[in-house]
Amino acid sequence: MEPLLDVQQLEVAFFTKDGVVRAVNGLSYSLKKGDTLGIVGESGSGKSVSLLAMLGLIPMPPGKIMGGQVLFAGKDLLKLKRGQWGGIRGKQIAMIFQDPMTSLNPVMTIGDQIDEATVVNLGLTQKQARQRTIEVLSQVGIPRPADRCHDYPHQFSGGMRQRVMIAMGISCQPQLLIADEPTTALDVTIQAQIIELVKRLQTQMGMTVIWITHDLGVVARLTKQIIVMYGGSIMESGPVKPIYAQPRHPYTIGLLGSVPGAESSRSAELRFIPGNPPDMVRLPPGCPFAPRCQFATEQCAHEKPARTEVGPEHFAACWNLNLVAQSRAAMLNQGG
Repeated sequence: MEPLLDVQQLEVAFFTKDGVVRAVNGLSYSLKKGDTLGIVGESGSGKSVSLLAMLGLIPMPPGKIMGGQVLFAGKDLLKLKRGQWGGIRGKQIAMIFQDPMTSLNPVMTIGDQIDEATVVNLGLTQKQARQRTIEVLSQVGIPRPADRCHDYPHQFSGGMRQRVMIAMGISCQPQLLIADEPTTALDVTIQAQIIELVKRLQTQMGMTVIWITHDLGVVARLTKQIIVMYGGSIMESGPVKPIYAQPRHPYTIGLLGSVPGAESSRSAELRFIPGNPPDMVRLPPGCPFAPRCQFATEQCAHEKPARTEVGPEHFAACWNLNLVAQSRAAMLNQGG
């Protein structure tokens, strides 16, 4: 089966007064129809920028796509001009953002906002659009959807506003749904409901889903594949289960060690990764994680590691994979 989305060597930079911010550096992955991918990393790791670049949503200038290819259903999105996005963005690819209050228009009713999306993208009449709006609001669990179409965003709770954003995203039945940390501002109960909602909708609609998050717990419950990013590069990628059970990159091990109940965190005491996130203007020529890594050598600082297959479809970019594996095995044997 041909991939629905095929990203190859994507590079994105921002030209600022302080220098060139190398936000995404050689990002590559592919997704088939119905796949679910989690992209994980600290703030500033390049997760959101990579998806915004893919959709032609980064401001240029200061942003610039320095290289790469993003094939969606065989079409290179990076080559599209401004007027060529009709029928793709919003219709075939939809994105849900972290804060609904900055995405929803505060002076338009919820119904009018969803209606507008289906009128523009699907060519529905106003009557047909309103019926579609009621259907999708019902799908995402909004009670009394016909009545609530007349309400404004401030009249909904945080969880309900996020449901509205999901309704807007699925209203045109997209092939790909991108969720950019949509549960970050919600309490754990509502977060769990939103995750289950997206899972149910994906099954019903056969959508491909990319979930951007810094929360490894969310990834474990929602996705089958995971990409761990740091400093604009992929540190580790592969199926969720082996990465959780046997992480191979020091950064992934550090992330899992900071999560309560993670498989790699056997002790009650949570760990933290020493040091600070990288200066994206002054990234080292080698591994971006080298300044914070206990296993780093001169080679790590000066030469970027290639992705190495460490298991079936499981890859890690590290020069010291054997040493890292031995150290982790010894730590687990000691109970910590």
